[in-house]
Amino acid sequence: MSKPWIFVSPSNRGIGHALTRHLLRTTTLPIIATARADTSRVKDSILSSSNSDHIEYGPRLHVMQLDVTDESSIEAASSKAAELFPPRTHHLHLGFALPGILHPEKSPKQVHYEGALETLKVNTLGPLMLMKWFGEFLPRKGTDLSQLRSQDGSPAVGDEISRLPQHATWLTNSGRVGSTSDNRLGGWYSYRASKAGVNSITKSFDLYLQTRSAEKAVAMAYHPGTVKTGLSEEFWGNVREGKLFSPEFAVEKMLEMVAGRKAKDRGRCWDWKGEEVLP
Repeated sequence: MSKPWIFVSPSNRGIGHALTRHLLRTTTLPIIATARADTSRVKDSILSSSNSDHIEYGPRLHVMQLDVTDESSIEAASSKAAELFPPRTHHLHLGFALPGILHPEKSPKQVHYEGALETLKVNTLGPLMLMKWFGEFLPRKGTDLSQLRSQDGSPAVGDEISRLPQHATWLTNSGRVGSTSDNRLGGWYSYRASKAGVNSITKSFDLYLQTRSAEKAVAMAYHPGTVKTGLSEEFWGNVREGKLFSPEFAVEKMLEMVAGRKAKDRGRCWDWKGEEVLP
């Protein structure tokens, strides 16, 4: 029986930080979280803000240095992950690829090459490189996932993870702005392009998983809504009342969406309401 673990990247702030805290509290699974620097401080921050006992939760949390714009750091982190969770005995059951930056541009004149390049590196190529180096930890067709189910087919793990689908899930953070058919306002050229790219690579990755893993692993993209993080801070005043979400609320809706998806829903982009975001 293969043992499950969780991957969250990055975890130093925003949704990733809140998600790691939440999963520590609500599951018993080991977690690999990542940060570009100061991993000890990030680990302390996650544990402290979770009101988590370092002795109880600390051993399950592994915070690794990883920069999504530096492939060598991603490769190094994946090597450490393989040492902690050898693929012959373990599998990645939940993978969250969440990197994101925003350079808002209202007109083409405001697009600066270096800023646009950075956006694509972080938002699109970053998740792609995470897929490359961590996607291989997802279960294969022959992986034994029976640890997640009892003999009668009911959930066997006594925590929140037991309410998730038996199949493993790779989730890449996207956005409604990545939808070309839903683009009614224009602007945000590089950000829109980067998120459209996320949806495209997620679909391709899911098609790969269909061949490699069948229904034991799926990939999907996700639109969390506007979340009160540093990424969106400049626009908080423009958000309609009730539509600016706390990171904690965003995490709860994200996990509800993952729990509610079936294998037939794979390869698409879903929003926080559980509705599909069309290409």
